Amino acid sequence: MPEALAILQKYWQHNTFRSLQKEIIDSVLSGQDTFALMPTGGGKSICFQVPALIEEGICLVISPLVALMKDQVANLQNRGIKAIALTGGIRSEEMIDLLDNCQFGNYKFLYVSPERLQSDWILERIKNLPINLITIDEAHCVSQWGHDFRPAYLKISALKTYFPKVPFLALTATATPRVKEDIITELGMHNPKQFEKSFARKNIAYMVFEVEDKLFRIQQILKKNPQPSIIYVRNRKSCLDISAQLQTLGFKSTYYHGGLTSREKDKNMQLWMEEKAQVIVATNAFGMGIDKPNVKTVIHIQLPENIENYYQEAGRSGRNGEKAYAILLTSPSDIIQTESQFINILPDKAFLNTMFIKLCNYFQIAYGEGINEEFTFNLHHFCLKYGFPALKTFNAMRFLDGQGVLTLSQEFSEKITMQFLIPSKEVIRYTSLNPNDEEIILTILRTYPGIYEMQTAFNLPMIAKKSHHSESEILAVLHKLKDKEIIDYHSKNNDATLIFNEIREDERTINKVAKYLARQNELKKEQLQSVLNYVKEKNVCKSKMILDYFGEKATSNCGICSYCITLTKPKKDYNALSKKIITLLQSEDLNSREIQEKTKNTADDVIFVLQQLLEGDLLIIKKNNKYTLKA
Repeated sequence: MPEALAILQKYWQHNTFRSLQKEIIDSVLSGQDTFALMPTGGGKSICFQVPALIEEGICLVISPLVALMKDQVANLQNRGIKAIALTGGIRSEEMIDLLDNCQFGNYKFLYVSPERLQSDWILERIKNLPINLITIDEAHCVSQWGHDFRPAYLKISALKTYFPKVPFLALTATATPRVKEDIITELGMHNPKQFEKSFARKNIAYMVFEVEDKLFRIQQILKKNPQPSIIYVRNRKSCLDISAQLQTLGFKSTYYHGGLTSREKDKNMQLWMEEKAQVIVATNAFGMGIDKPNVKTVIHIQLPENIENYYQEAGRSGRNGEKAYAILLTSPSDIIQTESQFINILPDKAFLNTMFIKLCNYFQIAYGEGINEEFTFNLHHFCLKYGFPALKTFNAMRFLDGQGVLTLSQEFSEKITMQFLIPSKEVIRYTSLNPNDEEIILTILRTYPGIYEMQTAFNLPMIAKKSHHSESEILAVLHKLKDKEIIDYHSKNNDATLIFNEIREDERTINKVAKYLARQNELKKEQLQSVLNYVKEKNVCKSKMILDYFGEKATSNCGICSYCITLTKPKKDYNALSKKIITLLQSEDLNSREIQEKTKNTADDVIFVLQQLLEGDLLIIKKNNKYTLKA
């Protein structure tokens, strides 16, 4: 183990391992199959990266998330560790080069998606690599009861045949007991050592508040807790709107969603990381790889899809061990709307079939063709053309992505095309006068020999890699060449990239995956019900409810959640406040915020009394959210 600690100190500059990391590393180094359940912030990646660096050979990492693979590879490379990811959109020739590098270039990590392992020639190449460890990240994807089931994970167990002496390490941050059992069985693990870190986060106060004016409550929370905060919202529009409203109220706020360019994401992220912005308003695209220890509050202003996602997002608060808050703001209309909207956007088999056929027609893919074809894709335009509801269509595409039929990259991308307008000798003359640009220009010319004759599609990440320059440096050179009329350059923004992983077979394609769809829809309904129970239940400790969901029994209440604090407060006599509210409403109709300001009471007390008066049939609430006395 001293060697493991030396590796940790050398590459990560940490002097001690976190809880369970040392035990998991020991298990892997002893050649034992290992299962590790480590909730958010537990440092899962260290558990395979350290032993892989100790052992001779290369670690195969299977992960479903392209963005996570890129992030981890970039982090390893920044530490001087050789790592490669076989992500979507890489051409076969480049794939061969990358696999050659793995075989002969002393690389330590090869990241692949489970779908890549279904390609016979890639599997053949991997069989010949000196694999020292097979790590299955996000292992819950192997279970049909997991919140992100992917059938391709079921094929991973076949690797045991080719690498019988290589240990499997299955990692997940969220797994119920049923999912854990599935992981061990479906991956064919042999008597695995099992390590489970508690889901309890004793320093996080889980709060659920029913409010009418969410923005006003956010304002109160952020004033009381001026430390870094994250606000999670469902869509991009809410991101911009809430951030702009907070700016208007005097808070330094920024935003983050999947539709931003890499530069915008990095810029906004840095503003928040460096605490030039107190708040970052974000969709669930935000969070991967974020380890900011002093996040004080994580606020959700819409109901999450499941407890698994909520726990992970809420868990980004309080990683420094100090008290932090995970706050879920709801209103009565939220629950009604979420239930109806959620059911309406679940695609059934008939919709999936129609959508898939239209998608193939949209890209003019003939029956029996289309495999490995890549397209830029605008969901809004596609839905507009065929009259499809956007969220239902997105869910259908996300399902097909999970089944490996398509690969949908939701990351913002730029489609670049360019052509040189001046003769080659003039280009060479330009490079001699501008030596700083020479390496980039020569790389482009070597990669695209026909670029003088026609507009040529341009792969920015590949040129960056080949020329050993950053993407921003290459873009700067392209803009300069365009300004000097040396090249004709066009850049078009895209919401997504779509890759077809199978030939088009219409009903036959959908019939193969339809059995999983019905089961997944049922599971999603169950998961939503768990969220609704969490929100509606007012007489149970919130931390206990989360632990119970993950099959962990708490022996006592947490003492700090929205339920527990009601037990420590002295019992109030609400009669005086009730009379005061009735007196105010005799003069005029008011909303809860106006009542709060006039009575000088807390929002919680006002809401509680208004609820009692509504249940007692003394008040009604109008469409404008104002209360009035019942006639």
